[in-house]
Amino acid sequence: MILPIWQKRLWVSSKLIKNMYHNPVLLHKSVEGLNIRPNGVYVDATFGGGGHARAILKQLDADGRLVAFDQDAEAEANKPDDERLIFVNQNFRYLKNFLRLYDMLPVDGILADLGVSSHQFDEAERGFSIRFDGPLDMRMGKHENLTAAEVVNTYSEDELNRIFRLYGEIKNSRCMAKLICAQRKEKAFETTFGLEAAVEKCIPPTRKNKMLAMLFQAIRIEVNQELEALKVFLEQAVDVLKPGGRLVVISYHSLEDRLVKNFIKTGNFEGKIKKDFFGNDLIDFKPVVNKAIAPDEEEIARNTRARSAKLRIAEKIGE
Repeated sequence: MILPIWQKRLWVSSKLIKNMYHNPVLLHKSVEGLNIRPNGVYVDATFGGGGHARAILKQLDADGRLVAFDQDAEAEANKPDDERLIFVNQNFRYLKNFLRLYDMLPVDGILADLGVSSHQFDEAERGFSIRFDGPLDMRMGKHENLTAAEVVNTYSEDELNRIFRLYGEIKNSRCMAKLICAQRKEKAFETTFGLEAAVEKCIPPTRKNKMLAMLFQAIRIEVNQELEALKVFLEQAVDVLKPGGRLVVISYHSLEDRLVKNFIKTGNFEGKIKKDFFGNDLIDFKPVVNKAIAPDEEEIARNTRARSAKLRIAEKIGE
């Protein structure tokens, strides 16, 4: 039996990343931004390899608590043996429900490192990377039903154009959508390299990697409903944080960062401050830093995936 190339590479991939599931970005600045109280209750909303979680645990005493969320069941293997940690195998959009379930309300701080982990990018069988030939999956949680294959094989040309334009910010999104719809009439898409080959006519050779990354980003966001989940998470963060509690978010593309920035500064996702009957601003947070914090050159040289990261820190306004 001849195995698909992504299965052949799986054992290599697992060995290479065994001890580097995810290299945490802006580790010290993000944890510092939480302004940790040793006996406080904190949330790592995107556990991944547990790098941020371990740094938080180091600053907690015996009474401190950390609740970690990750929808990818594989992340639980990175959980440290620490009775102060509760791991929740769910998307952070269920933040409030599980904090209530574990009687952890309210909390002192929340940290979220958005996007895809290094481990997920490096596993060919997950279908996230343009570097490997793998199945069109792109699910962050394998229990979810919608896959990248279903998106590219069943969405209409107009629907594909919409997600490529909105989520990938691709200028020639219509061209890609047309080529995909034309080719799938002959044979359904099954692999990442098959999808890449189908849209090559729309891509200038000098921008190939950049535009393919934008395409994959758009499909991934649709598959995982990432922006909708982020909105729900941010709205719930207001409810679960104590007055004076910190919200720390690391984003990797403009769509995420715009939502976080607007919500922190205006209390909504449109970016326009609303007022109550008496003319008071309806906002819940005040920025701790006015501009997003970016990684320095040393960190980017160490971890190229940090180059697009933006860190925003906000404090819930006291009541």
